[in-house]
Amino acid sequence: MKHPVDAHVGKRIRHRRWLVGMTQQQLAEKVGIKFQQIQKYETGMNRVSASRLWDIASALSISVSFFFEGLDETESAVAYESDAPNDILKDKEALELVRSYYAIPETQRRRLFELARVLSDDT
Repeated sequence: MKHPVDAHVGKRIRHRRWLVGMTQQQLAEKVGIKFQQIQKYETGMNRVSASRLWDIASALSISVSFFFEGLDETESAVAYESDAPNDILKDKEALELVRSYYAIPETQRRRLFELARVLSDDT
């Protein structure tokens, strides 16, 4: 049975990999493993060792702590395994929007961000 932390870390690996536009094969090559192992990590079927997580973080240009963000110790294992609909990173359109957003040059991106805040009344 999957441990909820392994499932969470795996989801974060998949989301970050997708955001940077990297395939499982490309990530596997950078880390020095087979892509099937990346698949197992992303589904939470296999636990990622600390040194491997370090390598994956380096390959994805992110800090190791990124993989644990959003992990709430008080949440039950059921909440993680139920694929709760409130996880914005599960929405392909939202992921594509974020990916496109980060492809915009920083100056323009900041202006777009401010426009989005104004339009959403989230100031």
